[in-house]
Amino acid sequence: MRSLLSSHPSLLVLLFLAGLSQAAAPLRAASPEGKTAPLIPLRVLFEEPKWASPRISPDGGRLAYLAPHQGVLNVWVRSLGKKDDHPITAEKGRGIRSFFWSPDSRAVFYLQDQGGNENNHLFRVDLDRAGASDLTPFHDVKVHLQADDPSHPRSILLSLNRRDAKLFDVYDLSLAEKRLRLLAENPGNVLEWEEDHQYAIRARLAMLPGARQEVSVRRTVDAPWKAVASWGPDESGGLVGFSPDDRSLWILSTVGANAERLLEIDPESGKQTVLAEDPQYDVAAVLTHPKTYRLEAVGFEREKLEWRFFDPQVRDAFDYLQSQHPGEVTIVSRDFADTTWAVSYSSDIDPASFYLFRPREKHLDFLFASRPELASYRLAPMEPISFPARDGLLLHGYLTLPLGAAGRVPFVLLVHGGPWARDSWGFSPLVQLLANRGYGVLQVNFRGSTGYGKEFVNAGDREWGGKMQTDLVDAKRWAVAHGFADPEKVAIMGMSYGGYATLAALAFVPGEFACGVEAMGPSNLLTLSRSIPPYWEPMRALFEKRLGSPGKDEAFLRERSPLFAAERIRAPLLIAQGVNDVRVKQAESDQIVEAMRKHGLAVEYLLFPDEGHGFVRPEDRLQFYRATEKFLAKRLGGRVDEGAETQQAVR
Repeated sequence: MRSLLSSHPSLLVLLFLAGLSQAAAPLRAASPEGKTAPLIPLRVLFEEPKWASPRISPDGGRLAYLAPHQGVLNVWVRSLGKKDDHPITAEKGRGIRSFFWSPDSRAVFYLQDQGGNENNHLFRVDLDRAGASDLTPFHDVKVHLQADDPSHPRSILLSLNRRDAKLFDVYDLSLAEKRLRLLAENPGNVLEWEEDHQYAIRARLAMLPGARQEVSVRRTVDAPWKAVASWGPDESGGLVGFSPDDRSLWILSTVGANAERLLEIDPESGKQTVLAEDPQYDVAAVLTHPKTYRLEAVGFEREKLEWRFFDPQVRDAFDYLQSQHPGEVTIVSRDFADTTWAVSYSSDIDPASFYLFRPREKHLDFLFASRPELASYRLAPMEPISFPARDGLLLHGYLTLPLGAAGRVPFVLLVHGGPWARDSWGFSPLVQLLANRGYGVLQVNFRGSTGYGKEFVNAGDREWGGKMQTDLVDAKRWAVAHGFADPEKVAIMGMSYGGYATLAALAFVPGEFACGVEAMGPSNLLTLSRSIPPYWEPMRALFEKRLGSPGKDEAFLRERSPLFAAERIRAPLLIAQGVNDVRVKQAESDQIVEAMRKHGLAVEYLLFPDEGHGFVRPEDRLQFYRATEKFLAKRLGGRVDEGAETQQAVR
C-alpha cells in the first residue's frame, strides 16, 4: 500500500499578453525592516538540515532520523524517552536521503547510489552491531522498495532490474538469511506491481501498444491474470493498493472524469466504486492505517494541500494538531500500533518543525526544527496566483516578493522540472534566497503540469518550446503588467525541464529575458529521446506521445531544440551539469556551451564530477548557488553576500 502518491510511471517524470485585465494583487507596503533585511547566509539555506525525516520504529521503541555526521546526512537513532542519540551510518560525500526501519525494528535500511548514477543499492545496519552491509551488490542494478509491512516481520519486498536493465521484477528478501527469492517476473511491459496484504503479487499495471495502459488482477499467484481496467494515452492512472480484506483493488484513474480519482474495483464483478474525487484536482495523497489498512483520508492539492477524511478519529487528530501550531500538518511516520506519530508542521516561511504526537491522549512533544538558524531571519511569504494564458487557459502559480517591496523589482521566473510535475505552496530554499537578495519570484504551473486533471496535462502534448513556452512568457508579462516586475530585469531559471525552458526562452524569444540560469537542461530533444535510461523504455510510447518521436518527428524536434538556435541567444547564461546524470546526459550541456562559444556568446559552465540529476553534495549545492547569486547580481542588480567564501570551478 502506498500512503503518499506524488507521481507514477504513467506520467514519466524526467525530474525532468493575456490576463492583463485581471485585478492586481495588493502590493505589500514598504517597511524599513524589509528594505534592510539581513542577508541570509547561503550555508543556512543550502547546507544539510540539522534534523530531518523522523521515523518511529514499528514497535514504537525508537526514533531514527537524518542529521549531519561526517559532513553529510546520516541516520541517527535514539530510544524514545531518552537522550541516547548516536549515528548508525557513516556515509561520506553523498548523504543519505531515503531510509526505513526493518519490519522487526531490529535494523535500519537505506538506499544509496554511486556518484548520482541512480542505481541505488539497499544497505542494512543492524542496531546491535556496527557497519552497513550491501544487500544488493549488483553492478548497474537499481533497487526500489516494494513493501515493508510490519505484519510480515521476516521479509521485505523489493523490485530490481537485475535480470534485464529495462524491466523490474519483484523479489522477497529474507531478513534472516539475506536471500532474494523471485516472486514476479516482468513479462516485458509491466510498469507497476502491487502486493496484497499477504505479500502475494496480485496486481500489475502494464503498457500496451499505442501507449495504452491496462490494470490486471489475479485471485492467487497461480491464477491467470484478468484485466479489470484500461485507458488510452489521453488518460492517466496508477495502482494504489488492495482493500483491507484483499478482495478489491484501489487505483487512480481519469477514465470518465477529468481529474484522477480514487476508485475501488471488485475483480470478480468488475464493479467500480468512486471513493474520492474532485472535478479539477487529481488525488495527491492517500492515508491508510498502518495495521488495519483502512482508508483514513485522501488529499487534493489545490492552492495548498487539503484533506478529505474518512475516519472521524483521524479528522479529530488533525483538527487538534492544526489548533496547536501554524502550517500544514503531515504525518511523517507512525508506529505499528498507531499509538505514536511523528508529525511535521511546514509552511512557506517554515521549512519543517517536527513533533511526537500521541493521538489518543492528545499529547504533543517538540522534537526538533529542520533548520533552526532560519528562525533568526524573516522569510518572504508565497502567495497563490492565477491568470489566463493568451489562449484563455487558466494557469495557476505562486508569487513571492522581497520583504518591503513597494514597486517594480528585479524578477526571476523559476520554472519547475518534470515537466510532468508541479510547483507547490511551501518552503523553498531557492525561492527564499532569491527573495532575500531582492528579487521577486514567479512560479507558474504551465500546461502539461500535473495535478490539474488530464485536460491540463494533455494541453502540453507536443508543446515543448510551443505553448508550454508561451505560458511562461505570459507569466512574465503578467508580472510586468501588474506592477511587480521591472521589465528590463527579469531572469529565467530552472533545472531539468526548467533548464530546457530557460534555454528555449533565450534562444526562441531573444530579448524577452535579461539572463538565464539553468542546470541539467536538455538542449537537443533528439539526443534526449535517444539516450533515456533503459528502465524508461517500457514507457517510450507515452514519452513520445508527450514530446514527439525522433523517428517520425525529427524535423519537429529539431525545430524545438535550443541547440539549433544557439546563435540567437543574446542574454548571458549560466549552465550547471552533473557528470553522472543518466536522465539528461552531460552532452546536452556540453553541446550548447560549445555552440555558444563558437559564436562568441557569453556562457559560464559549471561541471560537477560527483553529481547526477541534481546536487546532493553540500559543497556542490553551495558552489552552484554562490555562482547563481553572483551571476544574477551582476545582471539584475540584486544583493550579494560579499563576506561568504567563494569557490568557483567555471570551465
